[in-house]
Amino acid sequence: MIESPPFVTIKNKELLNALKLLSNSEVASMIDRINADYEYWSDVKYKKLPQGVTVSELWACVKLSRIMQSVFTWQKFDVSAVVTNKMQRMCHEFDMNFGGSWGTENVLSDENRAQYLTSSLMEEAISSSQMEGASTTRRVAKDMLRKRISPRTKSEQMIFNNYHTIRFLVDHKSEDLTSDMLLHIHALMTEKTLDNSEDAGRYRTNDDVVVEDGITHEVVHIPPSYTVIPEFIEDLCRFFNENEGRVFIHPIIRGIIIHFMIAYVHPFVDGNGRTARALFYWYMLRRGYWLTEYLSISRVISKSKKAYEKAFLYAEADGNDMGYFISYILRVLDLSFKELQRYIKRKTVQRQYASRFLKLGNINERQAMILRIISDNPHVVLTIKELQIRCNVSHTTVKSDVDGLVNLGYLSEIALNKKKRGYVKGGRFSEIEMLSE
Repeated sequence: MIESPPFVTIKNKELLNALKLLSNSEVASMIDRINADYEYWSDVKYKKLPQGVTVSELWACVKLSRIMQSVFTWQKFDVSAVVTNKMQRMCHEFDMNFGGSWGTENVLSDENRAQYLTSSLMEEAISSSQMEGASTTRRVAKDMLRKRISPRTKSEQMIFNNYHTIRFLVDHKSEDLTSDMLLHIHALMTEKTLDNSEDAGRYRTNDDVVVEDGITHEVVHIPPSYTVIPEFIEDLCRFFNENEGRVFIHPIIRGIIIHFMIAYVHPFVDGNGRTARALFYWYMLRRGYWLTEYLSISRVISKSKKAYEKAFLYAEADGNDMGYFISYILRVLDLSFKELQRYIKRKTVQRQYASRFLKLGNINERQAMILRIISDNPHVVLTIKELQIRCNVSHTTVKSDVDGLVNLGYLSEIALNKKKRGYVKGGRFSEIEMLSE
């Protein structure tokens, strides 16, 4: 259960006291720390208080500081967005990384770029679907997507739909959002996964939808009436398509608001979460944050699903204050970017290590990678299928690479059964150990 915070209004005596308390440097510093992580009442109330300050007065100060930083209100639903100093700083850093300085540097080779892009899109589809109940493993899911195997279960169908929806959005990232486009996206996302197939690509037509806790089945959110959906979609499309409104909202914050509002209004019978995350992904690409394609955002969310859910609950319990959700998604983006940085660093080291195999002559980068794998694991037995997945190329390409290494004597072919062949280090592999570091 989410404990509701004390109700604070401009008529509240504690709020008037808060105006005076904000001039206290100790209180002001404490509020800055609280707002840096956008802490909720349940965390604030247990903090050690400055002398002479009550917890209700501290909370009133927190609310006042947030009201002062409120930059946008979705007035028809009384939903507000607060942008703190830390949020603005993070947005600036993302501007520099997601579309700025990283866009001018060759941070990924063409081969690694294609390989990682495919992998990240798969991770996004798998994680987003698993959050909504898909139960297959990553290995099975990736195998299905790579080999283009038809989905066999509802879980596989969810992942298949999610992956192809994301690919569709990447191909249409410059287009405007319209009601028809949103319905098409939802239809792609939910095909063959809903109890009533007619609900795919259709707005809900009743108020029988509630959001429940997956374990306790406690009702945690009752969406607005279905009667407001047409007007909401019209407003959403305008908000999505415009570059600047009456009040400037940073594009990343705007994308997060889009994500939140789809989940809040719940315009569909099912698939709202997957659709909301896909729209956020699309909006980021549309506004030039090209690096978003390489970020497995839903994978990070899935690792902190409880915090993701609480961000929604805190917002609703605290007067529809989206600050909780904005703060959470910004942290997700930061973690996703750091994962990408670690990947690039790892790939750079591997590429440097593999480059010494290129000194052998007459081999390409993929062949050098294969030799590096065997050098790291001398007793490994490789198969064409495994290498095809690792290298993200066709069976014919990998077979040609392997045959070339066999002909050079660096690999040897062995029979695993009557049909299947494996590959181990060959007689000339010892020459690799003679290479200088």
